[in-house]
Amino acid sequence: MEKFTKITSIATPFPRANVDTDIIIPAKFLKSIRRTGFAAGAFESVRYNADGSLIEDNVFDGARYKGAHILVAGDNFGCGSSREHAPWAIGEMGYRCIIAPSFADIFAGNCIKNGILTVALPQADVDALVIAAEAGHAITVDLEAQTVSCENALYKFDFNPTHKDMLMEGLDEIGQTLRSKTAISDFEAKQKMMTPWLYRQG
Repeated sequence: MEKFTKITSIATPFPRANVDTDIIIPAKFLKSIRRTGFAAGAFESVRYNADGSLIEDNVFDGARYKGAHILVAGDNFGCGSSREHAPWAIGEMGYRCIIAPSFADIFAGNCIKNGILTVALPQADVDALVIAAEAGHAITVDLEAQTVSCENALYKFDFNPTHKDMLMEGLDEIGQTLRSKTAISDFEAKQKMMTPWLYRQG
């Protein structure tokens, strides 16, 4: 998993509240458990007309926000079903960070597992960042300092220390667990002494 420490980027403003995972990646696209191939269907109802043609000047495909690695979203982002395909799709679109007033818990957890930082800020701060994004200003997100900055504004955010460590080291939950090799080895040695029959072969 790619490490997340600090990024500076223009941002895509998408301040719609209660965007659920079926809007992020509709159920009809959930035909694979590979982590690629979902970007084309992401935010389908926002990006495409009923006939499949691209909606002109939508925020995800227009030249104005091309190359953005930060998404500034609305309250309760990622609600709905727990599909991990949602952060897969968002990550494949190039986003490394989502800023919103709040996130659905399962969605936020799935983002961490896939190297995407979710930053929760007060609504007024998010509103200010939406305006900055619409104006084309770059936003800097510093995970180590736990700050978001844009022009002369600086916003602090809280973040779970364990999740922070995972993102900064580029580790998923398995990778985080395997860092405790000594504790794992000690447990295995103790278990072999207490329950040797579990290790007998044949």
